[in-house]
Amino acid sequence: MIRRLFFLLVLLALGWGAGFALFLFSLGKPLGAHRTDAVVVLTGGPGRIQRGLDALRREDARRMLVSGVNPDVRPRELAAQFSADRALFGCCVDLGHEAVDTRSNADETGRWVHDHDYHSIRLVTSDWHMARARLELAHVLQGVTIVGDGVPSRPGWRMLLREYHKYLVRRGALLLGVD
Repeated sequence: MIRRLFFLLVLLALGWGAGFALFLFSLGKPLGAHRTDAVVVLTGGPGRIQRGLDALRREDARRMLVSGVNPDVRPRELAAQFSADRALFGCCVDLGHEAVDTRSNADETGRWVHDHDYHSIRLVTSDWHMARARLELAHVLQGVTIVGDGVPSRPGWRMLLREYHKYLVRRGALLLGVD
């Protein structure tokens, strides 16, 4: 009995370790030029909004949603902060003020994508956040092509472990049908 329990624990540990290794190897990478209907930027890390604006300027997409923006922030303030043309923000950038976490980013993005009838999006977030963000968006945006554009960062081991566990919990919840 104890040997079986030990064997089971070893298998669980090996599975966890292999999963973590796969998680590390699958961190989001920068995308470069790739055309999609829209860009979705999840706030919360440096370089994300700039990456989305760069994609818009290259005409890799027609429109951009910045999800999870503080309700007090206005488009002209973001345009000034990123030295962007205010006209670009007027025509092509929407600010989402409802999201407070990754799940609500997905909900906010889902409504926006469906309202605009988009079929493909470029998801911009930090490299370490890509797996869970993509999981949440894929759950909400079934039938929409999601192309990841990871912003390189230098997360510590604690951050990576925490994000891996969040990913596992959310993946498990979705497999069990818990929304």
